[in-house]
Amino acid sequence: MRTLLNIIWFLFSGLWLWLAYALAGLICCLLIVTIPWGVASFRLASYAAWPFGRDVVEKPTSGVFSLLGNVIWILVAGWWIALTHIATGIALCLTIVGIPMAVANFKLIPVALMPLGKEIVTRRL
Repeated sequence: MRTLLNIIWFLFSGLWLWLAYALAGLICCLLIVTIPWGVASFRLASYAAWPFGRDVVEKPTSGVFSLLGNVIWILVAGWWIALTHIATGIALCLTIVGIPMAVANFKLIPVALMPLGKEIVTRRL
């Protein structure tokens, strides 16, 4: 079931999210200071392309620099990305078929707000 959901997600939403996050990662990596956000954006691109069957967990080794980086990220880009996921999720909830896709969009909100200090893991059955 999750493979089918991932394929539908990728065709209708995941491809565009992957492209957007990958482009943001490339731009962030061009500037030396913003490389940590570029790496986080690439992680988000992978997760946004295939969200079903994976979860986001806190990285136990993240520290105060992840927190400071996340505060900067929220102010610069995270807030707007999270609002986009909220609006898309609400729109997808209007149809029964779109509800699983909406849940995936809502799962992307916390990691879109604070990508540093997070790890994406495969969910065990």
